[in-house]
Amino acid sequence: MNSVQNIFFGLREYLSPVLKNSKFKETGCITPEEFEAAGDFLVYKCPTWSWEGGEPSKRRDYLLPDKQFLITRNVPCLRRVKQMEYTDEDAETHIEADGGDTWVMSHSSRGAGGPIEEIAGSMDEDEDEEAEAEAEAQAAIKAMERMKLQDQLQAAAEEDEDDDDIPDMDDIPDMDDYDDMEEEADPATLAPAVPTAVDPGDKILSVRTYDVFITYDKYYQTPRMWLFGYDEHRRPLVSSQIFEDVSQDYAKKTVTIESHPHLNMSLASIHPCRHGAVMKKIIEKVANDEGKEEPVRVDQYLIIFLKFMSSVVPTIDYDNTISA
Repeated sequence: MNSVQNIFFGLREYLSPVLKNSKFKETGCITPEEFEAAGDFLVYKCPTWSWEGGEPSKRRDYLLPDKQFLITRNVPCLRRVKQMEYTDEDAETHIEADGGDTWVMSHSSRGAGGPIEEIAGSMDEDEDEEAEAEAEAQAAIKAMERMKLQDQLQAAAEEDEDDDDIPDMDDIPDMDDYDDMEEEADPATLAPAVPTAVDPGDKILSVRTYDVFITYDKYYQTPRMWLFGYDEHRRPLVSSQIFEDVSQDYAKKTVTIESHPHLNMSLASIHPCRHGAVMKKIIEKVANDEGKEEPVRVDQYLIIFLKFMSSVVPTIDYDNTISA
């Protein structure tokens, strides 16, 4: 079934025309050139991200050979989604659609400073798709506001480093003073212990890590996120383990296992069907708040994109971006 699905998706993308004219403000979609500009800006602001060329046989001619997709490696994931403490601030927004489906925005009120009604109050109940995009956009904007705290913490840390005492060079012993000492066996050279099964009652924190990819989806004309995880012993995670780090309202629905467009491997992917609509709402919201015609530049697209993706994978700490 997956192979047939992958063939269909590949054919659909192949037949889709390449977006030539910018529709950033109108639809929230971007061209390949704008994706490259946004990627360059992300790499500049957060050097943990880098461009990759992927498999030569899978390169898209509408992207530069060495800028096919973005990647950041070894992103920590300290806990599972089900371990997140549920409080009144972590309320979920359930939005009913005409088809009977429900779109759930998890942790929608965290850090909002107000009730969830303030987020959903401006939605038009007669336009379900508009309402869903509005809810996700509001969650992303609140995440952006919270990220401003990161700059303050970084500035404080830099001040602390500057105040550290520098040791006097005369107080540092010289190696010649230890000529008569015998070299002892270094315990670090002993054979490493073989990893054993983790006791469920053990208090030791098992840290997973993820490689996070961002590709350009030609059909939806938006970025798309992919995940590849490792356990604490650097063994690849299976699908069921990856879904433990995805909000359960999105696991196996918005997040599915599909073939990476530039690599010979299958990864967990966050489906981009609503990315354009959400980005459009964010642009409109910021424009209204700032009172400017174009307060958000197209090269800042991926900075915002990473913010609202965190509602799907809230425990994967990939968002090291700064306020741009």
